[in-house]
Amino acid sequence: MEANKWASFSEGTSDSEGYGEDPDDDDHCCAYASTDIPKLQFRKDISRSRWLDPLGMAEVVERKGGLWTTTGIVRYGKIYCFIEEILYLTEIGALHLLSKDDTPLSLEHVYNKVAEGKSGCSLEYYEAYKHLKSLGYIVGRHGIPWSVRRLKVNCVVNQDTPEPAQSKDEESRNSILISEMINNIQIGGLRLAFDVYPPNSRFRKSAPGDPCFVLCLASEYPPSKDEIENLERHSHGIPLKFCLVEHGRLSFFSFNKVELPILP
Repeated sequence: MEANKWASFSEGTSDSEGYGEDPDDDDHCCAYASTDIPKLQFRKDISRSRWLDPLGMAEVVERKGGLWTTTGIVRYGKIYCFIEEILYLTEIGALHLLSKDDTPLSLEHVYNKVAEGKSGCSLEYYEAYKHLKSLGYIVGRHGIPWSVRRLKVNCVVNQDTPEPAQSKDEESRNSILISEMINNIQIGGLRLAFDVYPPNSRFRKSAPGDPCFVLCLASEYPPSKDEIENLERHSHGIPLKFCLVEHGRLSFFSFNKVELPILP
């Protein structure tokens, strides 16, 4: 028999990096409905990144500050950011996002990209990511290596036809996309979303260790027993937690198996 164990975090968040949230009354962006767009925070050291539309990510072109120790993935000496990382860093004033022709993109533009849901992240996923980051956790997409020295794509080609040479950008894109296809496993509409690590000043992307838990976004209905067991198998022994996002309120919970005694 199965019983659930609820462990909700407090809804007030404390930004471990010392940059508080200040809600904005600006309502011209309809995409981000759960909360108003916060005012931009301002920092002295601001990094820059360039949006790569085919990849649905951004390449960091100017890196400043120590945030990149726990943010972004490294491929062939370059750092790439997922959309949730871009939005979080833009909100706290640590990153400027540029278009391919180096035109600055607004915070509203980044919110709309998240709302489109085309880059592997929805508004609910972002709220869970932001909450965990504000508590000090290190958060990365599930199953995506932080740093890979070399990933080779083995393609079956005709031996008489030479394989075209790939640029580093193409190889990086292929390695990231293949990793996502392999690791973003959906079971009954549920997906293992984030690998979550405890705060660690010595965290290294080359040797991150095991996460303390894997986070899965839940729907309004509790997952079935079969779905939970399938997700647990794909989490490879790492504890599994669920997050429910409703109207900007987040609840975190997990499931435990219990044996009830048989009554006479």
